[in-house]
Amino acid sequence: MKIAFIGFLSIILSGSAYAQQEPGDKVFLFCYFKDNGQDGLHLAYSYDRYHWTALHHDSTFLKPMVGKEKLMRDPCILKGPDGLFHMVWTASWHGRGIGYAHSKDLAHWSKQKFIPVMSREKEAKNCWAPEVFYDRPSGQYMIYWATTIPGRFPNSDTSGDEKYNHRIYYTTTKDFLIFSHTKLLYDQGFNVIDATIQRADNKYIMFLKDETLKPVPQKNLHLAFSSHLTYGYGPPSPSITGNYWAEGPTVLHTDSQWIVYLDKYNEHTMGAVLSTDLINWEDISDKIVFPTGTRHGTVFIVSKAEFDRL
Repeated sequence: MKIAFIGFLSIILSGSAYAQQEPGDKVFLFCYFKDNGQDGLHLAYSYDRYHWTALHHDSTFLKPMVGKEKLMRDPCILKGPDGLFHMVWTASWHGRGIGYAHSKDLAHWSKQKFIPVMSREKEAKNCWAPEVFYDRPSGQYMIYWATTIPGRFPNSDTSGDEKYNHRIYYTTTKDFLIFSHTKLLYDQGFNVIDATIQRADNKYIMFLKDETLKPVPQKNLHLAFSSHLTYGYGPPSPSITGNYWAEGPTVLHTDSQWIVYLDKYNEHTMGAVLSTDLINWEDISDKIVFPTGTRHGTVFIVSKAEFDRL
């Protein structure tokens, strides 16, 4: 993994970035799951992006009620222009849909809904790690996730775990009631999962996991770029993570820094990498602290007033 700008970064990181700060007008929140996701939604907060503290003594804010196995894995929360926090999640290991709920305050949630995003694909094995992105130009939300459809991409059918061979798919909606037909979002000839998208400088940046296990394990994180939200993402960048298996990237872009939080799932701990240019990455896993047992989810920002109400 390339490491550059170390002198410059050390100046930045030796200051207040690693020290717990007094709250300003915004607070960083992290939604996550624990164990297998059976107990539901957990939330943690941070003022400095490095030290994360569980809310409500790490008790759950919402228990899963939909899906075959009633799980709440890989939660993703996004605040929309309607003022609501919209959440999607992996509702089961085996199924053709995802979970959805919304909230005004992150404490009280709507009735949970199962969205059958892959209902037209009768052979689809799963719908994992959904995320939601709001596209202001079109005024609609894009939900995207990973699915395996056996035989659809035969060249990599034997590359993954237990015959899983994922690609990233998406649907769009304006109201979470009516959804467009599901389409393929990302296929570059390899087993891919855990995508998350950011927009910067009129470009869309997809952070993703290469899920290849055979013949040579990858299990690392990459970037892909496009000028369009729903198509055109190119080949993956070199790996941005180190000599460990990583998954579940979620991204915080502040103060000219990109922090990618990730799940070092074989090591049962959270990690992170940092960049100022999206090319050179520094592993800062030893600088971050998460609640014990945290599994990956999504980082997002709320106002101090919203946090105080929560």
